[in-house]
Parts: sequence; structure tokens; C-alpha cells
Amino acid sequence: MLPCTWAAFAGAVITGSLLFSSNAFNYAHNSYFQAKFVCLCLAGINMAVFHLGVGRAIARWGAAAQTIPLPARIAGAASLLLWIGVVAFGRWTGFTLHATPLVS
Repeated sequence: MLPCTWAAFAGAVITGSLLFSSNAFNYAHNSYFQAKFVCLCLAGINMAVFHLGVGRAIARWGAAAQTIPLPARIAGAASLLLWIGVVAFGRWTGFTLHATPLVS
């Protein structure tokens, strides 16, 4: 599943970069966009810490839910909250951008 995740991430980076470049000045100065970007960076850090730490021992966890270590549960909860933040702040960004006229 991880290769599919990386492919989806690459697609999101490409399309997100194109969208950002269409109105970069307004996006860069929008507080909701900035919050989205912070949540996105924190989600990436959370993923890296998980995969380099407690995630290396996934094979030893077993099938029962009670065997999942507390750090893994915390990483999962943090991931869910951060990605919800990315989506919510992304939606708010679209509603708060003010278009600048091309011709004055």
C-alpha cells in the first residue's frame, strides 16, 4: 500500500504546486493557507517519526488491536487530526481568497 501512497502524494504535490502558482501572492498571504501548510508539514514529520521509530516493529505487533503500542496510537491520532486540518484549512482558503483584478 505504501507505493500507492507515495504515488498519490507525488500527484498531490504536482497539482498543488500548479494551483499555488496560479495565485501565489494571495495564497502565500492567506492565514488559512499558511495553517494548511503547517498542518501538512507536521503530518509529514509525524509520518517520518512513525516510520523511523515505532513503525519499524509492525511485524511484531500481532493482529489484536490491544497489541498496538501507545506511540503508534498517538501517531495515528495525530495523523488523523493533522489531515483533517489540512482539508478544513484548504476549504477555508478557497472561501477567503480575494481575487485581484487583472486590469485596473
